[in-house]
Amino acid sequence: MNLSVTSVQPWNSTLPALTFAAKWRTQLEISQLHANLITSGLIHNPSLTSKIILDFAVSRHKPIVEFARHLFFEYNFKDPFLWNAIIRSFSHGNEPENAFHVFVLMLVRGFLVDAYSFSLVLKSCSRLGLLSKGMQLHGLMSKFGFGSDLFLQNCLICMYIRCGNIQFGRQIFDRTPEKDSFSYNLMIDGYVKCGMVSSARELFDIMPSEMKNLVSWNTMISGYLKSKNGLEHALHLFVEMPERDLISWNLIIDCCAKNGKMSMAQVLFDRMSKRDVVSWASMVDGYAKAGNVDAARYFFEAMPQRDVISCNAMMAGYVNNGRYHEALKMFHDMLGSAFDLLPDTVTLLTALSATTQLGCIEEGTAIHQYMIEHGFVITGKLGGSLVDMYAKCGSIEQAMLVFECIQEKSIGHWNTMIGGLAIHGEGELAFGLFLEMEKGCLEPDDITFIAVLHACGHSGMVKEGLICFEIMKRVHKIVPKVQHYGCMVDILSRAGQIEEAARFVEEMPIEPNDVVWRTLLSACTTHENLNIGELVAKHLIGTGFNDSSSCVLLSNMYAQFGLWDNVTRVRTLMKQRELNKVPGCSWVELEGTVHEFFVGSKSNHEINEMCSSFSRSKLLCNEKY
Repeated sequence: MNLSVTSVQPWNSTLPALTFAAKWRTQLEISQLHANLITSGLIHNPSLTSKIILDFAVSRHKPIVEFARHLFFEYNFKDPFLWNAIIRSFSHGNEPENAFHVFVLMLVRGFLVDAYSFSLVLKSCSRLGLLSKGMQLHGLMSKFGFGSDLFLQNCLICMYIRCGNIQFGRQIFDRTPEKDSFSYNLMIDGYVKCGMVSSARELFDIMPSEMKNLVSWNTMISGYLKSKNGLEHALHLFVEMPERDLISWNLIIDCCAKNGKMSMAQVLFDRMSKRDVVSWASMVDGYAKAGNVDAARYFFEAMPQRDVISCNAMMAGYVNNGRYHEALKMFHDMLGSAFDLLPDTVTLLTALSATTQLGCIEEGTAIHQYMIEHGFVITGKLGGSLVDMYAKCGSIEQAMLVFECIQEKSIGHWNTMIGGLAIHGEGELAFGLFLEMEKGCLEPDDITFIAVLHACGHSGMVKEGLICFEIMKRVHKIVPKVQHYGCMVDILSRAGQIEEAARFVEEMPIEPNDVVWRTLLSACTTHENLNIGELVAKHLIGTGFNDSSSCVLLSNMYAQFGLWDNVTRVRTLMKQRELNKVPGCSWVELEGTVHEFFVGSKSNHEINEMCSSFSRSKLLCNEKY
């Protein structure tokens, strides 16, 4: 690659400077260009190097931008236009904090700053939330006489809103003598994003009608989309709009869908003259969340073009409605040639959720392997979901391995791991992990203590549970919730300390829920404590409970003590209140397929096959021994 000065010089043409720069992207190519500029002497040509800086500073490729900055600082350019180009490369790039430093350097060296310079640095402050630096720039603008510039006033409004100080933004807005539609839209959008929809509406109503554009109307509708009971206001605005675009239609349909008004969403959808993938995805998501998975699937199949978002919405619909196998089938369709779409993080999280619910560890392991092969970073929600999946699918060792591999562990990761150890009865390990987290200066939350107390209960660690409960209240100042009290009742009950558990319930500062009473009642049955059991029973019957589990526990306790009249009374009560016992359910994973069985069910032909297999296995064992 050699550069030479000929009669045809791209940097002297009327075309954009150095259009051939698009061909150079890698560090090696930039180094070759730099070497050629030096050896040819063209590095000392100010016209050429200036145009290289201007063209390269706006590139999306890091080596090219860094080369532009190198040329600029190496050869000490004085043109304010080039200074602005370098500031822009920082404010719009990956290092916005450096825009402020270059701006200060520009002032120190005595170069003239203009409105564009200020706007670039204000943008970097907006991106990083640098309120103090933004306020310094505000003061400097007034000193330099830029206080009446509408463009900069809008930049200031944007900066204050992005930095979380909407009051200052409103002050700038009110002090601006001549506002444009962009000024109003900035403030309305700021109010909407802060959840201040009523303030946004007040400003929208006083906004001159000639300034209202599609952005104004759509922003207000999106505000009502996020607010509770905002559908009526959103529909009213939608009807009043002088003109609508595709965004307007998609917003109102999404608003209807999120409020469960799918018949209204259907009417609006049918009226649309033009639809895009967002329109279809809103219908799919709306019907799925409303529980009508078949209707959601109908719209999904009718989509002229699908994207990952629509597939994720359909998968989530299946998972949320208990149709886990269909969710995984869609995931496999995405991996295959059926959809020709690559899963994203949300897809994998949904697939892992379905796998966890089915307890199918082979499927979960395959998803984990896919993540590794395709470069997904095992962190954040993905890391937590993997730990949860392995723990709930029976492989606590693999869950621990994934947990150890997570680089930056959040409180959610620790909670998931402690909870996984709890359900496996590994109370000592769970308590040790909690202490390790404490040593790492990571502040536990209320979920952490629920997990640790749950672990102590399943491992008979009464002393540790009491210590943990006190640490939560006294050290971390966390006010116990009913779930924490329930765990403590469970710890004492499992240890046979029924009187202490009953006393604990009586002294609770909040009203015990049905779970707490059922825990105590179950312990009374297990440890044959009729006196406290009858007191709990009277309380449950007196509160007019409508839970079949409580009835069954009561009936079992009376049966255990031979109180058959009471058994009959409870069973009669169940019939009167039409309470049916929830049948027990078991899963068996065989050759990668999970089979589900309910107590008393003989309708499934697979039951006979499995019983036959178990019988043959038993015969083989008997013959062997």
